[in-house]
Amino acid sequence: MAKFLNTRKAVSEIEDLIRNAETRLILISPYLKLSKDFKELLTYRNSKDKITTVIFGKQELNPHEMKFLQGLRFVILKYNQDLHAKCYLNDDKMIITSLNLYEFSMNNNKEMGVLVDLNDESDKELFEDAYKEIDFIDETSERFEFTSIPEVAKTEKKETQPKVLSSSSSKLLTTKELAQMTGLSSRKVNSWLTDNKLMYKKEDDWVTTKRGKEVGGIEKSGQYGQFIIWPEEMGKQIVE
Repeated sequence: MAKFLNTRKAVSEIEDLIRNAETRLILISPYLKLSKDFKELLTYRNSKDKITTVIFGKQELNPHEMKFLQGLRFVILKYNQDLHAKCYLNDDKMIITSLNLYEFSMNNNKEMGVLVDLNDESDKELFEDAYKEIDFIDETSERFEFTSIPEVAKTEKKETQPKVLSSSSSKLLTTKELAQMTGLSSRKVNSWLTDNKLMYKKEDDWVTTKRGKEVGGIEKSGQYGQFIIWPEEMGKQIVE
């Protein structure tokens, strides 16, 4: 039978759920800011070559949080802009709760939730019904790549023209960030860029054309292959 959880019990059960996960671990939380304990649990799981899927829904997440998660080889990070659900599950346990995987919420908020056990016959139907929705959220979420734009490296030659630096001062965005900026789907943004012969797909990588490079497209390598970042002004051209 499903078990009621208050805030303290929910945090403890989520820790156990991560610690005891074998093949499957899915963490769904719109907001993410992991405590030291949760980072250690995920790092340990990653060291065992076990895959963890993390689905979030707020782009204003701390860059350090994104870099930590993407630094874990076996963490699959996904983004769903409509996400509001909070749910955590492994092979046979599931926690449906109001609690985000967010350190402040865990320490300060009053939250509630339920623990569902697949091995409990009375919970089996509930677990399976909820898992169908989780699978749908997973399949309709987009793989996320955090792109940090490094500062322009200082050259040894003092003769470097400052005008060159100022011309490249535009903020650079991934196609997903362009999609959020324009209100379009990532698929439509990719179609616009390919239709205008600015990039093309080569196997699993995106490649800039000569024209794409001329307008400022830069190829970058990420955890899941090559992608392209574009000047922020590109968003205005896409919606025109």
